[in-house]
Amino acid sequence: MAFLGHHDQVIIMRNYAWVTLTTNDTYSLGALVLAHSLKRAGTAYQLVVLVTPGVSECMRQRLKEVYDIVQEVNVMDSQDAANLALLARPELGITFTKLHCWRLVQFEKCVFLDSDALVLKNCDELFEREELSAAPDVSWPDCFNSGVFVYQPSLETFDKLTKFAVEYGSFDGGDQGLLNQYFGDWAYVDIHKHLPFVYNVTAYASYCYLPAFKHFKDKIKILHFAGKMKPWLMHYNAQNKTPNVPSQYTHAADLIQLWWNIFFDNVHQRLNRSMAGLAGALSQLRLGEQRTDEQEAYDLLMRRQAWEAGQMDYTGLDSFDNIWKKIQETLQSKPEDGIGTS
Repeated sequence: MAFLGHHDQVIIMRNYAWVTLTTNDTYSLGALVLAHSLKRAGTAYQLVVLVTPGVSECMRQRLKEVYDIVQEVNVMDSQDAANLALLARPELGITFTKLHCWRLVQFEKCVFLDSDALVLKNCDELFEREELSAAPDVSWPDCFNSGVFVYQPSLETFDKLTKFAVEYGSFDGGDQGLLNQYFGDWAYVDIHKHLPFVYNVTAYASYCYLPAFKHFKDKIKILHFAGKMKPWLMHYNAQNKTPNVPSQYTHAADLIQLWWNIFFDNVHQRLNRSMAGLAGALSQLRLGEQRTDEQEAYDLLMRRQAWEAGQMDYTGLDSFDNIWKKIQETLQSKPEDGIGTS
């Protein structure tokens, strides 16, 4: 595709694409915000989202409004229970589905982004990198984090990756272990394939990572909500229009607020209650209004999700006193009939 620029210079637009994956309606919330963040950053390239059968037709319609291509793929599961158990994250097995991104051979080059990423600045220069370019992982810098990587679609590579997965598995049971094994020379062969960390900054920060996060914060280009806690799992106060940010994420509170701002500016009004999971629940939120029964029900659902993700608010509604009070109310409300019978 060619465009006429200043002084009639011909600018060639390469056939490049940003690619992400979503497996259900809840993660599609992240994919929708991701797409809008890319557009806000002024990307010149196409957007592609791979979806599995777990994404509802209603949600697919929303995705089609912001993605150039919405393509269904089948679920690939590593079924590597032993390795997944090491992470206590059995849901990561489905991330093997990410390998389908190599089948997008209509594109010359792509950048894959996990759907829990947020683009803060234009990153189109990433397409100047070669396969496989990625940023180091915070937990093991000699491995790359597979939440952001540059790659070249190829059916041959896809076949080799799947065969490699069957033969060797993955050291962490997910796509990151597999890709690091397959692209095993990433750590030492070509430094140009090491992306600066600003292209994949983890939102969760602790120990020595926290001062660095604060110091380099203004330079971050892509924020990655890696781990179990996602922005959409954080309780959102509809009255004051702010998320209740867990203490481990207060350093990134303004960026989490940005995620929610993009969500309400571009996504929320297009949701409806027929969507599955949190997508349907979030559609019931009404900004700036007095809390309704529906919002109370939403809050209960959100707190349950947070509990399941290991994020409890011990100083508020989830404090011991309130939990004990709830237990007593439940016990007192049980009918006496049948007590002590077998």
